[in-house]
Formats: sequence, structure tokens, C-alpha cells
Amino acid sequence: MKMGIVGLPNVGKSTIFNAITAAGADSANYPFCTIEPNVGVVTVPDHRLDRLTEISKSEKTIPTIIEFYDIAGLVKGASKGEGLGNKFLSHIREVEAIVHVVRCFNDDNVTHVEGSINPVRDIEIINLELILADLEVMTKRRDKLTKQLKGDKGLQKELDLTNKVVEALENENPARSIDYTEEEKILLKGFNLLTNKPVIYVANVDEESLLENGNKYVDEVRSYADNEYSEVVVLSGKIESEISELEDGEKSFFLEELGLKESGLDKLIKKSYKILGLISFLTTGPKETRAWTVKEGSTAPKAAGKIHTDFERGFIRAEIVSYEELDRHGSMVKVKEEGKLRLEGKDYIVKDGDVILFRFNV
Repeated sequence: MKMGIVGLPNVGKSTIFNAITAAGADSANYPFCTIEPNVGVVTVPDHRLDRLTEISKSEKTIPTIIEFYDIAGLVKGASKGEGLGNKFLSHIREVEAIVHVVRCFNDDNVTHVEGSINPVRDIEIINLELILADLEVMTKRRDKLTKQLKGDKGLQKELDLTNKVVEALENENPARSIDYTEEEKILLKGFNLLTNKPVIYVANVDEESLLENGNKYVDEVRSYADNEYSEVVVLSGKIESEISELEDGEKSFFLEELGLKESGLDKLIKKSYKILGLISFLTTGPKETRAWTVKEGSTAPKAAGKIHTDFERGFIRAEIVSYEELDRHGSMVKVKEEGKLRLEGKDYIVKDGDVILFRFNV
């Protein structure tokens, strides 16, 4: 799972990246301090793994991970190569979703590239650059398909979809704002559009606003996100930086002292899973307990393929118990005795928290 962290220069993007990944990206108070995308790998917290490790007496515990890419700041004209626009656009095409950091705090000591605090304006600057970049690509695609159509009428559906997207982009609407048929969604995957990627807006606030769950700037961001069915996470880069310096045992105490239930990173991870439609299934045994991430709606063979392609090809059946049942009974032996272990076939849809043992032919 690759998430691209974007935002105008000096909105706190690299500060947040450093805090949540401890990857040490430079964060200075001037534009373009991030030239190449820094990559940080974050383990996804999952209390279920600790319990399963205890039950199975596993030698290793392996959580699933998210890769965060800190992508260089963007300014007006990026779609035409201004600032670091070309680098920005090429890097953002490689990620599955966009984490768009927006400045929602006042601080005279931190300059704003646009001269004032206005989160919706900042969002629209970046969104417009992405729209213009997509429009250029899609206009070329339309012209090429129009010529090819004369010799291949089978391209009509792709051309119709291209025209549909171009019309939306010309009206300054992102590709994700369009209603698509299932057939169009399949075709659209090949377009790799910037504005079709799901977005989480991260409202970067000061400590006071975090404890109050927002401020007037955050309200503006939430209203904007609601209109395009995007998600919003409110966090404080400053507090996340402080949390990142603490030992694991101290973090929960620190959050409790502040009156917070979870860190900004935990909230961001949950939203990431939600917008990408992901769930986790679990495997456990003496050697290791591990979490695996799959798309919601995946069949048992598809899930098996995440572990190894041989598992999917030679799939026979899946032996499944829910985490809750295994936690309650305390051992796989008890689960079997109580008749809670299920045998599922190729059509079974994997659920979040399923503990699975796959049977397969080599």
C-alpha cells in the first residue's frame, strides 16, 4: 500500500512525514526542501497479532505495512513544469492514494508560499494542477483514439469514456467525481489518472485546535471534502513529532494525558484502509503470526495468492476461524472441539479478522 503525501510548500508535510515514519526527511522552512520522494515504511498497529502470537507461541510477529512517500512541494504552474512540477507529477502517479496535507494553523514564524492561510484555496491550487496534467494526457489520448477508430471500431467504448473524462476535467472536476459503469471502471484503471486516486485531506492544526477537534479552517476542509466524498484526518504535526520520540509504552500515557484516544498516524491508517477498501486476514502458528492485506470482497484463493502464487493455483480449501472465536477459546484445539473451525471453498469471501490456514496442492 503506497500513499503519497502532498501539499504546498511549508504546510507541515515533511514534518508530518518525519513524525509518522521516523524516516528522517529534511524539513526546513523554505520551499522545495524535499527534492526526491522520501519513503518511509510504517507498520500497521493491530492488537490481534499480539494475542495470536501469545496463543500460538510464535517465534515471529509480522504486521502489515504502509509505504508513505513524501513528495516535493507543488506551486501554481506545476502542470507546465513550474517549481518541481514535473517531478511531482511523475512521483504521484506511482502511489495508490493521496494524503493531501493542508495548513490549518496560524504561525507568523512559518512563511506561507501564498502569503496567507486559506486551506480551500491551497487545496484547489494542487487539485487544479492535477486536473490540468490529466487533461493534457486525456486530450492526447482522445486525439489518438479518434484517428485509430477509423480502423478499429472496437475502440469506441474507450473513446466514449475518454470524452466523458475530458468533459469533467475541462469543467475543473476531478476524474473521481464522475459516476462510472463497472465496465468503465475496468477501462479507467489503464488510464492511471492523478485525479482518480482517492484522497485523504490531513488538516494540520495547532495543539489547541487538535484538542477541540478542529477550528474554522478545518470546518472549511471538511465541507470541501464532503462535496467530493473524500476523507479528512485532523492532526498536529507538532504533537505527532513529540509522540514519535517516545517509547511505545509512553505513547499511550502521553495521549491519555492530552485527552486523545489515538495518534494522528492511527487515524490516518484507518482512513487509508477505508478509502482503498482494504481488510486484513491473519495467519498464525509456532513459526510466525502475520497480518495480510487484501481488497475487501477478495475470495479465499485470491487471499491465498497474497501469501504465495502456488497457494492460489493449487487452492483446495481454507480452514477458517474468526479472531474473536480464537481469542475467546484460547487455542485452536478448543476451537475445533467447539466446532467453530469452518471449511470454506473457492467462493468464500474473506472477512476482516479471519484467521486462515490454506490447504493446497503443489
